[in-house]
Amino acid sequence: MERNHKSDFRKSCIKRLEFTSRFLKFSKEKKTVEKLKRIINKYDAKNILLYIPMDMEVDVLPLINNLRKEQKNVYVPFMVGDSFKLVKYRLPLEAKKFGIKEPKNSFCINKKIDLAVVPVVGIDKECKRIGFGRGMYDRFFYRLKYKPITVFTQLTLCKTNETLTDKYDIRADYIITS
Repeated sequence: MERNHKSDFRKSCIKRLEFTSRFLKFSKEKKTVEKLKRIINKYDAKNILLYIPMDMEVDVLPLINNLRKEQKNVYVPFMVGDSFKLVKYRLPLEAKKFGIKEPKNSFCINKKIDLAVVPVVGIDKECKRIGFGRGMYDRFFYRLKYKPITVFTQLTLCKTNETLTDKYDIRADYIITS
């Protein structure tokens, strides 16, 4: 029963995000990216995990470009099996599985990331992530031997007052919406 409730919550959040993404998206993204910059500067993060945005996610590409100009190491997910590995952000990007864009595969030195920016579909009572349901981020963070500062981003807050996540689901240090 709980799985169905989580799935229903996920679907309702996606509908809200799709609606938001058609309308107030640009101003919401700009505000969210400014907040992200402040957190990155607060922690003086040098090695940062970001993501290649899909339509309903906050567009962090301007932030990625800015961080690269500042000589920061920007990593993005590269899907491997049931999770992903970190690769340095670089062009060109190619659409892969689930329509997610990625740079070409490259060897990635196991660099410790200081800060991770993670897109969310929704958040439960425990401030844990509800994603698209594939568990890739949860598996990635579970396998890390350390915990970086974790920041969730979302165009419009979609939060439930119920606990829908499992113990292995990731929790945010910060949740940023516009």
